[in-house]
Amino acid sequence: MITTAIASALLLIATGGLCYAYWQLLLCRRQTRILNSHRRAANSAIQKSRMDLMEVRNRARLLEDSVSGGASAVEKLHKAISNTTFGLIDLFSRDEEFRKSARKARETHDETSQQIYRTVRTTNKALHILADTLIIGKAEKRIVSRKPGEKGSADGSR
Repeated sequence: MITTAIASALLLIATGGLCYAYWQLLLCRRQTRILNSHRRAANSAIQKSRMDLMEVRNRARLLEDSVSGGASAVEKLHKAISNTTFGLIDLFSRDEEFRKSARKARETHDETSQQIYRTVRTTNKALHILADTLIIGKAEKRIVSRKPGEKGSADGSR
């Protein structure tokens, strides 16, 4: 009879222990789900910041390439027009002194236009570097220095 009582008590203690372990398991699962959802949200925010930064870089690169390509197209068109004009003057002019003057004007024109288009490209490149340093560099620093618990996007909105 005493052994039955001891066995029943031990069985009751074991059942209580199993119930407590199951309850702890449920709590751990709940906390794991919460932790995983926070981790996903943090990774999502980091990925969004990276994508925003990549979009800014791509837009800056596109703008630089557009200005450079536009300057090259205008330069080629300008060169075609000036070659046609000076070529016709050289072809149809009857005065040799006028031809020499036109050739000298053509050389001056070609050198000046080359310098102007080179300056446009150099200025465009310098502006791109400046924008990269000021805007993109600032955004990168903001993303890198952001603490894990902070919220907000790369553009500084909170």
